[in-house]
Amino acid sequence: MGLIDKVLSMVFGGGRNVVAQTAEVFRVNAEAQAGRGHELNMAALAQFAQEFNLDRRGRFDQVIDALNRVPRPAMALGTLGLFVAAMVDPVWFAERMAGIALVPEPLWWLLAAIVSFYFGARHQAKGQEFQRDMAATMAAVPKVIDSLREARQMEQELDSLFDVSPEKGAQETEEGSDDLRRLDVSDNPALADWQAGRT
Repeated sequence: MGLIDKVLSMVFGGGRNVVAQTAEVFRVNAEAQAGRGHELNMAALAQFAQEFNLDRRGRFDQVIDALNRVPRPAMALGTLGLFVAAMVDPVWFAERMAGIALVPEPLWWLLAAIVSFYFGARHQAKGQEFQRDMAATMAAVPKVIDSLREARQMEQELDSLFDVSPEKGAQETEEGSDDLRRLDVSDNPALADWQAGRT
């Protein structure tokens, strides 16, 4: 008994496991690898969050961002308002349209350039925001893949436990029929009648 205790304490004593430590030389520890992958993903997300942190914006940035949201709804609602004005007061509308007809062509070009640059800048800002969201989503992909892999492995294990292939089911049915034929029914008249009806 003392020899077994000494051998076990030498192998597993001191809070260590020599077998596991030796196996890890030849094969990566799956749990430790998953932990390192999780730490890497969290570090990447923290870096993205620090790089694109929007909480550090000042009051001026917030006011400008609010003003950037005004022109598109104003243009859309203003255009719809012109249609309503044309139906409510056609004379008033005709006077305003006559005034717009007097605007020189270079001013129209300038207005088109300003509107184009505005929408282009908004498109670029929204595109960068979309890229940030995609980066955060891509950082979560390894975790989703691991979950799917575990789910497929569990499904395969369940399929192997409850294998109900047609060949196996037919074989079990034949074996069950043979067992029923071999029943000793001499002591039970009801079973004897039932077995006679089956044969």
